[in-house]
Amino acid sequence: MDSAFIEALLGARRPLVMEIKPRDAHGADLVAGRTPADLVAAYEEAGAPCLSVVTGRWFGGTPALLREVARHASVPLLQKDFITRRDQLARARELGASAVLLTAALLPATALRTLVDAALREGLTPFVEITSEAELDRVPRPGDCVIAVNNKDIKARERDAADLSRSHALLPALRAAGTPCPVSASGIDTPRPRPGCSRPATAVCSSARPSCAPRTSRPGPPSGPRFWRTAESRLVWTCSQT
Repeated sequence: MDSAFIEALLGARRPLVMEIKPRDAHGADLVAGRTPADLVAAYEEAGAPCLSVVTGRWFGGTPALLREVARHASVPLLQKDFITRRDQLARARELGASAVLLTAALLPATALRTLVDAALREGLTPFVEITSEAELDRVPRPGDCVIAVNNKDIKARERDAADLSRSHALLPALRAAGTPCPVSASGIDTPRPRPGCSRPATAVCSSARPSCAPRTSRPGPPSGPRFWRTAESRLVWTCSQT
């Protein structure tokens, strides 16, 4: 399946999935009075290849937030929520999503397969989140999916400390599985470089501070923590507003 979401990430000069999330796992406000239009404009000015929109109620999101972001965005959108039913996929497409989060830890293998297949039929890219090789082994059609390593524990509502080493440890397995776009997600909110890394890949950043999304019309590669490009693949990070 052709995927605008995957193509946007693979072609990005700044390989970050920049995220719009109303509040963090502890309830702290991340919006600070800014409108969805304000956040979209700032991220697109910073060179965001795509945006993640958190609609899950744990983080203060709503489906209306995704619809509002879609009104202003010119890049592909990822809906991040607990998607467990096929009717949610049609709704995601209606709201303007190009990709949807599927959390392997919360879905039995049969349900995960059903939802991946249904998402692809809807024209949505499955963004499958894992925390271990055992979960990775259950991901169907990995070549059609973005596979993300969650550096936190969703069962603890992501209130634990991020373990970025998990993403790096799982990178070889992600490459071997065949996903075109490995992602590191959660706990990425500063531009600290990781020692021993020299070539950028893609990431999901969970803070919309200027250091995560610098205001520049022609951004270069991000200087922050990230997965790194190899001869075989590229790795993405995610980042949200603070």
